[in-house]
Amino acid sequence: MILVYTHKITPRVRYIFKHIFFRTLMLNVDFTTKVEEFVAHNGPKLSYTNTALGNEFFVKSNPLLFEQGVNDLELKIQKWDEIPCFFNTNLKSTIPFDIFAASFYLISRYEEYLPHVKDIHGRYTAEQSIAYKEGFLEKPVIDIWAFKFLAVLQNKFPDYNYKKRDYKFISTIDIDNAFAYKHKSLIRNVGGFINDFFKFKILDIWNRFAVIVNLKKDHFDTFDKILRLKKEYKVNTIFFFLMGDYTTFDTNISAAKNRYKLLIKQMVDYAKVGLHPSYFSMQNTSTLKKEKERLESITNMPTKRSRQHYLRFNLPETYQHLIDLEIEEDYSMGYASNVGFRASTCTPFYFYDIDFEIQTPLKVFPFALMDTTLNDYMKLTPKQSLGRIRDLKNEVKAVNGTFITLFHNETLSDYLRWKGWKRLYESMLKIATS
Repeated sequence: MILVYTHKITPRVRYIFKHIFFRTLMLNVDFTTKVEEFVAHNGPKLSYTNTALGNEFFVKSNPLLFEQGVNDLELKIQKWDEIPCFFNTNLKSTIPFDIFAASFYLISRYEEYLPHVKDIHGRYTAEQSIAYKEGFLEKPVIDIWAFKFLAVLQNKFPDYNYKKRDYKFISTIDIDNAFAYKHKSLIRNVGGFINDFFKFKILDIWNRFAVIVNLKKDHFDTFDKILRLKKEYKVNTIFFFLMGDYTTFDTNISAAKNRYKLLIKQMVDYAKVGLHPSYFSMQNTSTLKKEKERLESITNMPTKRSRQHYLRFNLPETYQHLIDLEIEEDYSMGYASNVGFRASTCTPFYFYDIDFEIQTPLKVFPFALMDTTLNDYMKLTPKQSLGRIRDLKNEVKAVNGTFITLFHNETLSDYLRWKGWKRLYESMLKIATS
């Protein structure tokens, strides 16, 4: 056990120390505010306060972890062996910056509580984040800092038994449209035919007709292939199903359709399943509750995980709603427009609610990339995308973190905007599991 002396044990101090020491470095940690207890401790120890007690392992504390609420902080970026960092310390400090305050700032999404401009979907944008502005969005800097810190700790206390965590990979699949044409209402299909006709999309008219009359398999029905690849590469796969009513942004088939219910039941037999809360559920808790109950009535089990449709969430309100509904895991932590690490970590973490200054029971699983980001936002080719995927995987593997990807069943269809992307998912699995 590592003992930490600090002048005040706040919820923020307890939260971030446990994340870095226990969840990232697999080290047990305890705290004391008594100098005599700290001095008497024979094992590894460090002080986290304003002034060093003596020649101990000392990290000069920034005020952030002893404050409440949010303030507009001025962040001055420096380097720690070429790795960006902030909240610099003095010469007596064993490391050149306050790793704990900086990590808390990033992982709590402190900056998202401050006034900011939202995009057309009401989302906080990557471009406003310090990680994007300072060029470290595609690096899990909290994990990198933690392992650099561990190296200093090992040098100071070489006889202590240090464990090593394992790299993990999770493939997540969002089901925005289970089928391209099949099982949709007569009105939607007739409207689709008319729309394609006036836009002279002759091939789309033929494809729609061929699928409806069972001459061809529906293009988006790629579930058998996803399950086959899951088995072949031994992948931990999670499906998130959209259960909302039809809107401009929620265009899936009705959750009341027997074929959709059967599909969900089939997926439950082979993989984990979660809720994909609809576009407008972010502002309506009753809608969110209704959609959760719909999924539970189909799976006959409690829904414990979710990911917001369009990645729409506001902090802390959206997460507070999920907690109220006893959702235990959220997979929304990422940007639509950019790949990388929104919370600057590739380690799942518990959401810290700055409004109430508590660690919540909601565990956040940050993803590193999304297929639509690569195709629609970054305008990359499949080959270019594979390069970015490999780079991100290598960043995660270097710190033995958890590499999480977000794809859609549509990506494997080789149809419409996904023409030429059919093999990317399997290629990604090869890279992620190698």
